[in-house]
Amino acid sequence: MSTVHGQSGAAGGSPGSELGDLKLEVVVIPVADADRSKAFYSGLGWRLDADFSFDNGFRVVQFTPPGSQCSVQFGTHITGAPPGSAHGLYLIVSDIGARRDELVHRGAKVSEVFHSGAPGAQLEPDGAGDRINGPDPNHGSYNSFATFEDPDGNGWLLQEVTDRLPGRIDPAATAFDSAGDLAAALRRAASAHGEHEKRIGRADPDWPDWYAEYMVREQSGQELPT
Repeated sequence: MSTVHGQSGAAGGSPGSELGDLKLEVVVIPVADADRSKAFYSGLGWRLDADFSFDNGFRVVQFTPPGSQCSVQFGTHITGAPPGSAHGLYLIVSDIGARRDELVHRGAKVSEVFHSGAPGAQLEPDGAGDRINGPDPNHGSYNSFATFEDPDGNGWLLQEVTDRLPGRIDPAATAFDSAGDLAAALRRAASAHGEHEKRIGRADPDWPDWYAEYMVREQSGQELPT
């Protein structure tokens, strides 16, 4: 953060001043056939937000993946990038096996779950030597992946994240993108609380407070309660 503030000051801002929100809400993906892409993303169960056409041939279609705060747009005359040239589009999940199964059930051709044998292997083409079959054996957060493509070849990457690195979440705000993410966080808190009760040798009547503290600290990357 100090580097960012320093850059802001160099550009005329006051050193140490708070930065205003810059929310990434839409990513444009290049496609050859908007109707074909619309059918594909509808089939995945993504929310259709908009489909607007104009007299000059411009068309914009917007979808939002379940639980996401960022959407994707495609259409006609919306980008000069070659169709299928968007790669490494991350979709973060809390249970990669379950989310992969859902996508396969909806018709997507998803790779088997794999983990990286070398940094960056998740962004290499399917079949690359540094992709190791199966989830990370230690079930480490950020370490298990699966990939799929849309009809044009735009590449999507599932990444399992269960424990955020410090600094990745605003400690003043706690939010969950879906009921599934909240349920997963509750299960982790329940498991940790069970160990807590073993340590104190009795039932903890204040378990709701303990759960809440655990979940807030986990999401913001702070030291977890014991």
